[in-house]
Amino acid sequence: MISKEITITNSVGLHARPATYFIQKANTYKSSIWVECGGRRANAKSLLGVLSLGIAKGTTIMLIADGADEQDALDGLEETVLSGFND
Repeated sequence: MISKEITITNSVGLHARPATYFIQKANTYKSSIWVECGGRRANAKSLLGVLSLGIAKGTTIMLIADGADEQDALDGLEETVLSGFND
């Protein structure tokens, strides 16, 4: 199990369209992946889970992955977040 902190930089945070891109990317990995924010944890492969965290611009989240491709998962999700979801 590994983890990585990432700051959300796009203008609307991790809501609706950006969350959908994030979840689609998370679902390409075999590892279990979670997002932690404000002391709460959600499955990174669940739209409702991610949206329930209410992640806004400037929020620092913790990504946690556990599985065969955990490093690839965190690197890929970090790249997706840092791209700004083409905002």
